[in-house]
Amino acid sequence: MKGLQDKRVLVTGASSGIGQAIAIRFAEEGARVVINYRRGLDGARATEQTILEGGAKHAPIVIQADIAKAEDVNRMFDQSIAELGGLDILINNAAVQVEGSAHEMALEAFQEVIATNLTGAFLCAQRTISDLRKRDAPGVIINVSSVHELIPKPHYIAYAVSKGGMQNLTQTLALEYAQHGIRVNGIGPGATITPMNRAWKDDPKRRAEVESHIPLGRSGTPQEMAAATAFLCSEEASYITGQTLFIDGGLTLYPEFGTPWST
Repeated sequence: MKGLQDKRVLVTGASSGIGQAIAIRFAEEGARVVINYRRGLDGARATEQTILEGGAKHAPIVIQADIAKAEDVNRMFDQSIAELGGLDILINNAAVQVEGSAHEMALEAFQEVIATNLTGAFLCAQRTISDLRKRDAPGVIINVSSVHELIPKPHYIAYAVSKGGMQNLTQTLALEYAQHGIRVNGIGPGATITPMNRAWKDDPKRRAEVESHIPLGRSGTPQEMAAATAFLCSEEASYITGQTLFIDGGLTLYPEFGTPWST
């Protein structure tokens, strides 16, 4: 992608799934990548090893931080900026989800999801924008959201609420900082083969049920999400801001309406 060479990129939650694929893709594009992880050190090292074995131009930096904690976010950004001299691109990917009926969900469980998925994304965006403003530099933030910023997700209310909030986070930051050359966009993955979706991806019956709702008839891959992310951060997307690109095989097209049922 045009314009990604030597860019300094921080990817949160890069130890597995979509975050891992994004970190690897940016390294392939010649970027300098910071791999963030919370608990998955082995996964983060696997991301690092894949990048190194791929002949990357720059060796990645691996940093542990729980983005739900402001002190961890500040430490991560302080280290990243000290080692790289600044950041050009932030990928807000780290996320968790908790299953449970809304009327039975403990407040602590709800708050845990919001703290990581939404508050953590805000804290990372805040530090990135502060660094860019201090250097009077343009930059890009990508919020990895979900089709569930539009589609309700029963039994996962905290996750759905966090992604709905992420949509407005994307739009508000995009509008507020466009004049400073900072673009903010989101991607909205649909059903994707990642560890987070282990509840259905390894069960042939449940996977078939999920994929029956997808017009293209299959799940997406982390690599497809990474390709779209690289595009949105590149110079090819220089006139795009405040948007969420849904990468979902048509899941947000109300597929049940594909067959006419009324006149």
